Amino acid sequence: MNAKIVLLPGDGIGPEIVTQARRVLEAIAKKHGHTFEFSEQHIGGIAIDETGNPLPDATLQACKNADAVLLGAVGGPKWDDPNAKVRPEQGLLAIRKALGLFANIRPLTIHPDLADASPLKMERLTGVDLIVVRELTGGIYFGQPRTRDTKDGHERAIDTMEYSRPEVDRIVRLACKIAMGRSKKVTSVDKANVLESSRLWRTVANEVAVDFPEVTMEHQLVDSCAMRLISHAATFDVIVTGNMFGDILTDEASVLSGSLGLLPSASLSEGTLGLYEPIHGSAPDIAGKGIANPLGTILSAAMLLRHSLNLENEAKAIEAAVFSAVAEGSRTGDLGGTLGTQEMADAVLNKLS
Repeated sequence: MNAKIVLLPGDGIGPEIVTQARRVLEAIAKKHGHTFEFSEQHIGGIAIDETGNPLPDATLQACKNADAVLLGAVGGPKWDDPNAKVRPEQGLLAIRKALGLFANIRPLTIHPDLADASPLKMERLTGVDLIVVRELTGGIYFGQPRTRDTKDGHERAIDTMEYSRPEVDRIVRLACKIAMGRSKKVTSVDKANVLESSRLWRTVANEVAVDFPEVTMEHQLVDSCAMRLISHAATFDVIVTGNMFGDILTDEASVLSGSLGLLPSASLSEGTLGLYEPIHGSAPDIAGKGIANPLGTILSAAMLLRHSLNLENEAKAIEAAVFSAVAEGSRTGDLGGTLGTQEMADAVLNKLS
């Protein structure tokens, strides 16, 4: 396998954790006879500083020419003015749209050796093994009109939640395909009791379900889903939902694991190109201290191997190494341990086969 991988370290702890994930990718390539060609590009706040654009043309072109993209994190206090016309997060939205990354996949499994890191009781964690499939290029983050103006002498702001039938069809269809390889259960999350866009979502979800007779399709309102994620998370298999609901629910679900630093994600297109990143942010308060947890990024690299490069055995090898290292007590501070960023990656590399 010869593959081109673009690295987007971004801001805050991004460069530190991406560096460690690259080390793991280089090691797995050497062990299995692959050649990975890495290219590093700017995105987010650093890109604004360097070019005035959170997604420079050079970055986007490099990503389009790559086999896969690994992202660290974007944003920080330096660029946090809500009134700024250019913000780091615009780079994320733009790259998702430009690369057609319509589906965000976030797996959540509770590792027994890390259950004590969760704020929830053990009985709430037993059997939790779910995947959230979030629609990524539609909904309120992209809908039009999107504006601020004045009405009746008062300033107002408008955001539009918009979904089309094709957008809903392809994300629900993907969720059903994923469920076919698991427990064959899909929970479609909406707000159909209030929102017209959610009523369309539910209608289309039911239509797609007809094509997957082995899959059980259930519907749940987003507010009750939020409660169920904490009280009965083990009852979920595959959750599929829109952009904003998915954004919120996946961050809530991360609490079950005990640390945002553990969780990976994949943003997929209809082809093989994907963008992979940990779900946490740039953590500017610990940037440069060498203490950030690199495991979410390393596990994102495993997802990169699986989904974009079709290297399932290599992906499993990285995942096994991560959990083997954790099982033997290797942990960063967020997990109650003492290891630094590089030391945690070293522990994973020592377990890599």
